[in-house]
Amino acid sequence: MARLVNHATALAAFLALAACSNPVDQRGNLPDHDKLAQIKPGTTDKATVTQLLGSPSSIATFDANTWYYISQKVRPVVFSKTEMLDQEVDAIDFDDKGVVRDMRHVSMADGEAVTPNPKATPAPGREFSVLEQLLGNLGRFTGNKQAAPGNPGGGGGP
Repeated sequence: MARLVNHATALAAFLALAACSNPVDQRGNLPDHDKLAQIKPGTTDKATVTQLLGSPSSIATFDANTWYYISQKVRPVVFSKTEMLDQEVDAIDFDDKGVVRDMRHVSMADGEAVTPNPKATPAPGREFSVLEQLLGNLGRFTGNKQAAPGNPGGGGGP
């Protein structure tokens, strides 16, 4: 009987530990290598790429002729967003006629760490102190709540 209790306790402990593991979440659309091999720069057009690979995960912000197929493996982390385990990107560039110009593949190993500048981005103009900001609006508004010509919402004026 004691042996059965020991086995049951071990099984319960194993199940409790197994429940604590974080699952890996696969996200994105990474094309199959065989389908990518069918795309030939200089001959394959956008319609054929769409038939072979489907819609891109993303299109470049400043160049609609660059398509990205992105795949990520992430794991949720307690009290944090997520931990990225792997990321792969296939980028396809098209020319002005919609024909593939270039293809490239990058992975997390190709990534570079970017250190943000700790100083604020400079902006033209003068910076006001907190006191100047608080006192700067005194006298700009009147107590007149009636609508004035050109100011249909009311709220006073000069």
